[in-house]
Amino acid sequence: MMKRIGILSSHNGSGFDTIQKACEENLLDAQVVLVISNNRTAKVLQKASNKDIPNFVINTSKYPEENLDEKITNMMNEFKVDYIFLSGYMKKIEKNLVRTFENKIVNSHPALLPKFGGKGMYGINVHKAVIEAKEKESGCTIHFVNENYDEGEFILQNKIVLNENETVESLENRIKDLESKSIIEAFEKLLA
Repeated sequence: MMKRIGILSSHNGSGFDTIQKACEENLLDAQVVLVISNNRTAKVLQKASNKDIPNFVINTSKYPEENLDEKITNMMNEFKVDYIFLSGYMKKIEKNLVRTFENKIVNSHPALLPKFGGKGMYGINVHKAVIEAKEKESGCTIHFVNENYDEGEFILQNKIVLNENETVESLENRIKDLESKSIIEAFEKLLA
């Protein structure tokens, strides 16, 4: 039976693009059924609209009196989501969502956890830290999400060896390509 994927994203949603394309090309027996963002100007909302995927903004300015964790959890349930993917979602995942979707929330981290994880470790900050630490290799970790940043059980890790003249930008681009492949590989494993 085709699995249903919900996306939480704060900005462009490159992970959404990767998953959506893989579903359209029948690489994954799944479909993206819902996109939620905490940012009303996130490009991912327009991308979802263009694909006729229901999309919503859930944040404190829109729902100042409501428990956002409950609201997101209820919406994921309403859309009968099997898995949730965090595509650059810049909010901490709260306990309702984690408990309701235990080992069903998936995140991609642009480094080899447990190194270079935790608060503030996202995007370019991670690649800067890797280069400053003179690491020989980096990669990405696809993992389940629990209530602590970057501490959930690993689904898989893929590595690349750093070039001698690696820059933050070159590393970021190489990891982005690796992440796209790894996200699909992880979902193939989960959906098998």
